[in-house]
Amino acid sequence: MLQRLIDYLLKNQVLFALFLVFLALFVYQIREILVTLFLAYIIMASILPITEYLRKRKVPKLFAVLIPYFGISMAFFLLIFTMVPFIIDQVESLAKDFPKYLDRTANIFGVTEINPRQVQSYLTSQVDNVSSSAFEVTTRVFGGIFTVITIFIVSLYLLLYNDQFKKFIAKLFHNRHHDKALKTVSLVNEKLGAWLQGQMFLSFFIGIITWIALTLLGIPLALPLAIIAGMLEVVPTLGPTLAAIPAIIIAFTISPTMALVVAATYILIQMLENQVLVPKIMERAVGLNPVIVIIGVSIGANLLGVVGALLAIPFISFVIVIYKSIEAQR
Repeated sequence: MLQRLIDYLLKNQVLFALFLVFLALFVYQIREILVTLFLAYIIMASILPITEYLRKRKVPKLFAVLIPYFGISMAFFLLIFTMVPFIIDQVESLAKDFPKYLDRTANIFGVTEINPRQVQSYLTSQVDNVSSSAFEVTTRVFGGIFTVITIFIVSLYLLLYNDQFKKFIAKLFHNRHHDKALKTVSLVNEKLGAWLQGQMFLSFFIGIITWIALTLLGIPLALPLAIIAGMLEVVPTLGPTLAAIPAIIIAFTISPTMALVVAATYILIQMLENQVLVPKIMERAVGLNPVIVIIGVSIGANLLGVVGALLAIPFISFVIVIYKSIEAQR
């Protein structure tokens, strides 16, 4: 049915052009709903391997879904509501003390136009905008408590009815493409699940190793700097570079040599990640060209802000999987 519609539209170029315009407008109007569904799908894909493992162990389907789902959900919410206030406190301490380090570093290079009080006022206001409470931060990121609830409910139903969902997708295509459609859905699940699992581990690891390195080097504000490094790890290519800048600026107040050592430390950590961790942890995820990553993150941030920047990479991976699947049929 879907294949016939596509063939018909391709043969009628005017209708096809109008269809694309209408589709683009429609997608833009419901973009927030689509983001919610995409987030729910990513969560489902990350939990699905555990569910499938339990089902292979003869665990009833309902329990195979509910046990990992509620276990991970509870851990997530406990982590958010316990760690977010701590993280905010650390970021606030960085925002409070960073301007004086920036001013000292600027003076080293003969720059005197920087006003530490104005910088501190700006940073503090930015932090205060998102730090009134852990609940507010969480709901701002996901667009509201209703959206958060919707995401987790939809992801639960996607887990419970995953087999039916795959069959529904397959029925949209001709009978001879059913197997290919099922394989494509499974591959999408694998890529998106691997991305989320790998990204969470990388963020945690980079945060820990950065904190250890900066602490050993005696860099002030090592913990908030490490937290920022872990958080920015979710933005590939750009994130690690942005995370290194404040650490290097602070290190300059100790000595230029220390600044070079800190820069080298961040480079070594990034090399360790790119050469050892990413190939092992992200081996099931789609590898992307850095230029595509930067463009994708920029477009995502421009359209949907922070959420768009975070979801740009899994969305591009999703599109690439679909594209490769279509190409393989030609």
